[in-house]
Amino acid sequence: MEFLLSLILVGAVIGLFVVPMVRRRKAAKAALQGMAHSNDPGNYGFVPAEQLDVRLPGPDPELVDALTETQRTQDWRPVARLLALTDGPEEWELRWQRVQSLAGAAAMELREARAAGAPAATDAEQHISLTKGDAPVRDGRWLRAWRAEQPQDAGGAQVYAQFLVWQALGEPDSADHRIILEEARNVAHEAAALADADPTPHITELFVARALGYRRADFESLWHQVVRRAPAHMGAHLAALPYWSAKWHGSREESYSFAQSAAATAPAGSLLPALPLFAVYDHLPDVNLVHSMYQTKVVEDAIEAAEFAVDSVPDEHPVRPHVLHMLLCLLVRAERYQEAMEALRVVDGYVGAVPWVESPNPSAEYAAYRALAVAGYEGQGGNAPSTPPKH
Repeated sequence: MEFLLSLILVGAVIGLFVVPMVRRRKAAKAALQGMAHSNDPGNYGFVPAEQLDVRLPGPDPELVDALTETQRTQDWRPVARLLALTDGPEEWELRWQRVQSLAGAAAMELREARAAGAPAATDAEQHISLTKGDAPVRDGRWLRAWRAEQPQDAGGAQVYAQFLVWQALGEPDSADHRIILEEARNVAHEAAALADADPTPHITELFVARALGYRRADFESLWHQVVRRAPAHMGAHLAALPYWSAKWHGSREESYSFAQSAAATAPAGSLLPALPLFAVYDHLPDVNLVHSMYQTKVVEDAIEAAEFAVDSVPDEHPVRPHVLHMLLCLLVRAERYQEAMEALRVVDGYVGAVPWVESPNPSAEYAAYRALAVAGYEGQGGNAPSTPPKH
């Protein structure tokens, strides 16, 4: 694991800092030292790389407790009870985040079980195993059971629809890719019918719309369904933004326009002013040959607006960690290490957010950036005792 992290780290240093050879060597050496410092709990109190939680973007003790129990027993009831209590307009953002995390955890279980070659046990075999006191097979069967046993439960339908999306997006070259996405859309429609006021299933369909290439009129009609229910929903805007990017069905100008319009009309105490940061990230070149681009006015303005947004919402806002993870990425690239360390102190321990989840190994990618932040911070005179306390 340490060897893999070191390789990724050196690659990140070279990719981020294209400078003369001597400086590259110094940067790589400092970053490797930063890796050692950041991965030692005795220095900054950061979570060791092998213990990072890829299921969530930030702390949610209630969800962790319920999900841990469900995964231990493969019984869907603990997470179903929690989701049933996460309801109403004041909690739409939290409900969306929990649906994302539960679906992702089920998809991860299934993927890991398949990779390990675990045989698919029948429900009867699973029951016999449990009565013997054996550990249940962890392959996401709790979600399938939830859906089968409670088909009229809006929560189960929402999680299952998002689970299908994660399955499809995780295997874009699969022959069943489109079939799974269409099934996800059908289940999302069922979930919407079960809880008409809840924007969550419509947000799930935004992922489907992007992947299936909805016509603009159809996408905008779907978007209207979302904003009619939750106009300032940050998670919904994060799900919609990629559709307008040059990588999918729009352009850089359309992506920036969507993000800036949302930011300009955001109500007080909203995270929407941070949306342009994600539009900027979506249109960064794959290979950066000019390091100073991260210190341009466009990037600096997006960073400043995002920092303003995270300071304007309560610390426990469920989507705040998503913004902090993106800030961490771009602050490191811009060599603003003090600010990067402040973001780290809030979200460390969790890596279930963009940009890390776009990597085959989210924990290693995050750990590499964390090490770069520590190395840069220490290179500018910082140290563990002078680091601001964890929020």
